[in-house]
Amino acid sequence: MHYSEDLTRQYHIQVATGEVGRYVILPGDPGRCEKIAAFFDEPVKIASNREFVTYTGKLDGVPVSVTSTGIGGPSSAIAMEELANIGADTFIRVGTCGGMQPDVKSGDVVIASGAIRMEGTSKEYAPVEYPAVADIDILNALRSAGAKLGARCHTGVVECKDSFYGQHDPEKMPVSYELQNKWHAWLRMGCLASEMESAALFIIAQYRRVRCGSCFLVMANQEREKLGLDNPVVHETEVPIHIAIEAIRELIKSDKK
Repeated sequence: MHYSEDLTRQYHIQVATGEVGRYVILPGDPGRCEKIAAFFDEPVKIASNREFVTYTGKLDGVPVSVTSTGIGGPSSAIAMEELANIGADTFIRVGTCGGMQPDVKSGDVVIASGAIRMEGTSKEYAPVEYPAVADIDILNALRSAGAKLGARCHTGVVECKDSFYGQHDPEKMPVSYELQNKWHAWLRMGCLASEMESAALFIIAQYRRVRCGSCFLVMANQEREKLGLDNPVVHETEVPIHIAIEAIRELIKSDKK
């Protein structure tokens, strides 16, 4: 069933075949799209509907796009599904996260190799036993780009949840015992950071046979705060955006071989 008034356009993102490149950057915040599109040659605003804003331009002569997803797995899933429907096959999620290990500091970048599926969206795609992992080519491109740019990067597993306040005020929740026990388990397993989208995106990418990776700015680290360590709040996402742009350039080169 097709809900869009214009049957050539995907219902939520309101974008049609031929209007996006195969390479797409996925920020959560619609306000970051114009900022990311400024890195493109010849950027054009394609659509704006609900939380989904799309620009398309070129990098090294190849069409690339940016589409915002809003917050969390459900809306991110919609964006990826609809973009894949019209030909996109390589996705890099760019956003923010909260550090979890003491050495993951504000202003650092976390590159996700895999994600804990502590959210609901991915469970409507695959059994919980199926791992949510990043595409290896994108993972390597992000790591290479981070090193090239001299960024302080950490690569590893992130936790994905649905409730921001379930993480930050778990003791107030009726299921506090579960939230707190699992949080401590993730810490003991070495989980690097907490965010909200990668698990769903990684699982959907595997199901749709497309590629996905993620990189994040560490805004702050509540575990460092508990330890009395320096913990400023950082909002500038310039570094992970630069990393994503450089990673796409590397992927464009390697995909041509």
